[in-house]
Amino acid sequence: MADTALDRLAAGKYLLITSYKKDGSAVATPVWVVRDGDALGAWTAADSWKVKRIRRRADVLVGPCDVRGNPSGKPLPAHAEIADAGTTERYRRLLARKYGLLGRLTLLGSRLRRGRDGTVGITVRLDG
Repeated sequence: MADTALDRLAAGKYLLITSYKKDGSAVATPVWVVRDGDALGAWTAADSWKVKRIRRRADVLVGPCDVRGNPSGKPLPAHAEIADAGTTERYRRLLARKYGLLGRLTLLGSRLRRGRDGTVGITVRLDG
């Protein structure tokens, strides 16, 4: 049974990552989520706006949500960073395991469209 915030977020199907634009306004995006030790891992297109926002400003809010990004819990402060190639590959394997056939098909389609370098992992560590 999940008993910590990290456990609960990692056990969920989607994670809402709220990152910030240059003007400080918040943008929330739902992503698939996996547990990576004491952190959470997500995966996205390398040229996505959330990647650009996280590179510029690492502080984010994270919380559980549904596929459409509707929050289902209180957001928690965290810090995010763009993962290196090895970590990104580990997240792909973890996502394929957690999300089964749909995960494997999504990863394959992305690799065919974008290549391996077209996606990156996002490592999220809760504050505190």
